Amino acid sequence: MPYKYDEVVPWGRSMEEYIWMFNLTPENLKLKILGCGDGPASFNYEMTKLGYQVTSIDPLYQFTAKQIQERIKETYDNVIGQTYQNQEKFIWERISSVEALGELRMSSMKKFLSDFKKGKKEGRYIEAKLPHLSFQDEEFDLGLSSHLLFFYTDILTYDFHLRAISEMCRVAKEVRIFPLLNVNNVFSPYVGKIIDDLYQLGKKAKIEKVPYEFQKGGNQMLKIQ
Repeated sequence: MPYKYDEVVPWGRSMEEYIWMFNLTPENLKLKILGCGDGPASFNYEMTKLGYQVTSIDPLYQFTAKQIQERIKETYDNVIGQTYQNQEKFIWERISSVEALGELRMSSMKKFLSDFKKGKKEGRYIEAKLPHLSFQDEEFDLGLSSHLLFFYTDILTYDFHLRAISEMCRVAKEVRIFPLLNVNNVFSPYVGKIIDDLYQLGKKAKIEKVPYEFQKGGNQMLKIQ
């Protein structure tokens, strides 16, 4: 039974996973980073604790920590339930089981929730939604998008993808997007056309392999400079 989502779901990942997914080097971590669609990930919290600089944007941040927590509770059982039905789509090595996945995600999301009020006050969590960002041109060194673009190919149009990625390229000197598969492990048909259209706009985009594969075949990111 394939995954089916009618909307983007709040599902948090850790700093360690971000490092693997985006093949981030120690030098990359020192850059001024923008996370687009970070949701309840603990990346911002963990990076800030280590003295690094991350700004996260997501429409989810319009809500209070309590409201986000309720939203997580509402979607958790659905996501885990669908994962039980689709276990063959994953490589159970770094994450050993569906139960371990649930514990890992909840751990990351609890860290996010503990940091949200403070981080929002400090301007690290900003309510915003692609494809319209209020930042200056090249305000960031590196823009990251995890499990949003391409992942939700079935509910986000190609036009949205092109406008969203173009906007990320405007505000960040380099952009990385992971994964290139949709929720059901199908390589997004948008990727090739995005590369071609970005080339026409003067941007160089290429697919790179990364040291992370949880979805089978999902070990590539799109890197745009």
